[in-house]
Amino acid sequence: MSAVTIGGASRADRVFAPLTVALLLIIGLIGFAGSLLLGAYAPDLKSGRNAGAHALSNAATGYAGIVELALATGRRPRVLRAEEGWETEDLVVATPEHGTTDMTKFIMARRGRATLIVLPKWVTVADDKTSGWVDVSGVLPSFDPAGVLAPATVVTVTRRPSGGRALHAVSWAPASLAASAPRPLQAMTSAALIPLITDEAGRVVLGQVRGSNTYILADPDLLNNHGIRRLDRARAALDLLDFVNATGARGIAFDVTLNGLGQSRSPLKLAFEPPFLAMTLAILAALALVGWQALVRFGAARPPPRAIAFGKTALIDNSAMIVRKAGREGMLGGRYAALIRERARTIFGVPVRLTDEDADRYLDNLGGATRFSTLIADASCATHRTDMLAAAQALHRWQQEKTQ
Repeated sequence: MSAVTIGGASRADRVFAPLTVALLLIIGLIGFAGSLLLGAYAPDLKSGRNAGAHALSNAATGYAGIVELALATGRRPRVLRAEEGWETEDLVVATPEHGTTDMTKFIMARRGRATLIVLPKWVTVADDKTSGWVDVSGVLPSFDPAGVLAPATVVTVTRRPSGGRALHAVSWAPASLAASAPRPLQAMTSAALIPLITDEAGRVVLGQVRGSNTYILADPDLLNNHGIRRLDRARAALDLLDFVNATGARGIAFDVTLNGLGQSRSPLKLAFEPPFLAMTLAILAALALVGWQALVRFGAARPPPRAIAFGKTALIDNSAMIVRKAGREGMLGGRYAALIRERARTIFGVPVRLTDEDADRYLDNLGGATRFSTLIADASCATHRTDMLAAAQALHRWQQEKTQ
């Protein structure tokens, strides 16, 4: 019976062996750290494969193709996932998916800089068979794309069969921009636009907002994945981007913040990025040392400190505590002011024969942002703890300013 009991106790001890506990702690810490990292960066890890009309989408209505094409041809494209990137001098291509998208901050940030806004056109639904693909179910109501820049820029959007006939570009535009028109062709009319590419009826396909470097492309099929599947359209798309890059910047930025794919600001993420990463690592090292100390003692145990310490510091602390408990802090302003006056007399060589008022005027002549006599009066009149503290701090700053 004793042997059975002893054997059972031995097996129980092995379950809670130090190695087992250490492994559980390590696994738990790794899991906790992983959950923190995922919580901080999960919003930024969105792949954009949501079949939307943006630069991360490989759907027919997306623009991942033109991004890859621009990269392959040395145009140095990048995807903007933060509003701070709007301040770049590079051409920024914005692809809002609906007229209800708030463009106010974007337009203000891009004022005076080359900007291409592509209007939405298609109504799509996600493809059930292939992730990231879409099925086109029709076109948006014409008022939807017309509202992208409303009410600042009023445009009227129309659609009509194009028959694939060639578009008409201004004389200084590349010849490739006279590519065949998409079917159906989405165009616009507006007195606020300078026509750069038009259809055979003179309706604007690409226009420049008067008095700005903002360009509006009415038909997204000239840039999206579906549109550039043909060689002539792909060449025209690249030439179109170069043509509207009026500032001459060599880079192209495709914005996805307006599509809801921007990076989120997170205080947790700051802990894992420079310069706060060093502080995080230091905290982790300190916690590791604390954990190690909890397991293994370093040296002999220290005796507990005295409740009341020896020396001048303890005397000052005890006196301050008594004054604080008595609620008399606000009555010490005059005495502190007198102490500062005596120190100032010694430091600045104030003649001994001068009275306190004369000494205050003498110290006022030292110059500075504040007058010594005013600070002395504020400290002497202080009756509340907060007022006294503010007056004392002001006197201390005055003394530091004059002795530096």
